[in-house]
Amino acid sequence: MAWNKPKPDDRSDNVEKLQNMIDNTLENIEKAEETASLSSNEERANIEAKNERRRESIEAMRSEVKDEAQAQNNNYQ
Repeated sequence: MAWNKPKPDDRSDNVEKLQNMIDNTLENIEKAEETASLSSNEERANIEAKNERRRESIEAMRSEVKDEAQAQNNNYQ
């Protein structure tokens, strides 16, 4: 039975990918806020709760960007 070799860990573009994820999440928050203004109270509450989770995710992603940038500066050592 032949086993496939795992792909090497290429972290060279992680900061860029994370920044794109942050940008997309911020855009989703803005779109959701626009939708919330036209929504019922219940829908608005759901949107606000989801946006709060998105903001928490953004904080975590920003922390990861810092870690990745530092790792790149140290040549991943």
